[in-house]
Amino acid sequence: MVLAGRISDFIRQTMAGGPDWLGPAVVLLGALLLSLLLHWLLFRALSRWVDAGSGMAGSALRQAKRPMRLAFLLAALAIAVPRTDLPWRLQDVLGHIFLILLIVLIGWTSILLTRNLSDRVIRRQRMDLDDNLAARKLVTQFRVLRRTATILLTIFTVMGVLLTFETVQKYGVSLFASAGAAGLILGLAARPVLANLIAGIQIAITQPIRLEDVVIVDGEWGWIEEIFATYVIVRIWDWRRMVVPLSYFIEQPFQNWTRESASIIGAVHWYLDYTVPVTEVREKLEEIVRESPHWDGQVINLQVTDADKDAIALRGLMSARTSPQAWDLRCEVREKLIAWLQEAYPEALPRMRAELLSSPADTGASPA
Repeated sequence: MVLAGRISDFIRQTMAGGPDWLGPAVVLLGALLLSLLLHWLLFRALSRWVDAGSGMAGSALRQAKRPMRLAFLLAALAIAVPRTDLPWRLQDVLGHIFLILLIVLIGWTSILLTRNLSDRVIRRQRMDLDDNLAARKLVTQFRVLRRTATILLTIFTVMGVLLTFETVQKYGVSLFASAGAAGLILGLAARPVLANLIAGIQIAITQPIRLEDVVIVDGEWGWIEEIFATYVIVRIWDWRRMVVPLSYFIEQPFQNWTRESASIIGAVHWYLDYTVPVTEVREKLEEIVRESPHWDGQVINLQVTDADKDAIALRGLMSARTSPQAWDLRCEVREKLIAWLQEAYPEALPRMRAELLSSPADTGASPA
C-alpha cells in the first residue's frame, strides 16, 4: 500500500495542469486498478501454493477471494482519497467511511473463514453410527468454538470500528484510566454473558457434554440436542425441550450416560414368590436376551438382590449399544419374562399368604 501512495502522488503531480476533477479521478482509478492487480497476483500465487495441499485450504481460499477483493479496493481508496485534491472535510469523511468498511469486511471475512472451516470438518463426521463417540467429540468442539469465535470476532470488529472515532478513543482512555466503580458495574452486568462464554470454551476443551449425549438434568432424561454460545438445548424423551445455561454443566452435578461410550447396561426388576425356580428364570432370561436384536452381546446376568417377608427381588442386567436400545431391550425382556412366568409358573407370581385356624366350636371339642 506504500507503493500505491507513491504512485498516487506521482499521478497527482503529472495531472496538475488539467481540470480540477481529472487529477483526483485518475488517482482513485489508478489506486483501484493497482489494488485489483495486487489481489490477482496474490491469490494466483496462493492458488498455486495450495494446489498440492489439502482441499480445506483450497476451499478457504475460494471463500475468501471475493471478500478480500473488496477489502483491497477499500484499502486502496482509504490510502488514495487523502492524497487527492478534494476538500479536506470530504477527504476525511470518505477516508473514515472506507476505513470502517475495511474493518467490517475483514471481520466478516474472518467469520466466513471460521464457519467454512468448521462446516467442512463437521460434514466429514458420521453421526448416524451407533458408536459415534469420536464424531460427537469433534463436532461438539468445532460447533462451540465456532460460535465463540464468531462472538469474539464480532466484538473485536465493533471495537475496531468504534476506535476509529476520536471521541471514543478519548473516552476509552479516560475509562481505562479511571477503571473503578464504572468498570466494576460493567463487570457485574456482563458476568452472566462472560460466565457462559467462558463455560462454552471449557466445554469445548474438556467436554463434559457432547452432542447427542444422554444426560439426566434436574431429574429429566434426554439428549443434548444443540450447544449454543450461552445455553444448551436438551431434548427430553417426550419431545419437550429444556433450555439450560452453559455454566450449569460446569457448576452443577448431572448424569452423563454416554461420557466414554454409547454402550450402557440396563436393569429390570421382578418381585416374585419364594417358590420361583431362579435357575430356570436365569436360563429363560438369557434365551430372551440372546434372541433380541437390541442386545450388544456383552452383558447378561440375573441376581437375587433382596428378600423380604412377602417376596424375593430378582434383577436382570443386560447391555445394549445405545441408551434408547437399552430402554427397548428392558421393556422387551420385562414383558416376555412375565408372560413366560404366567404360563409356566403362575404360582411363582407375587401373592399374599394367610393361615386359617379353626375354632374349638367348629371342631366340636370342648375348651380345656
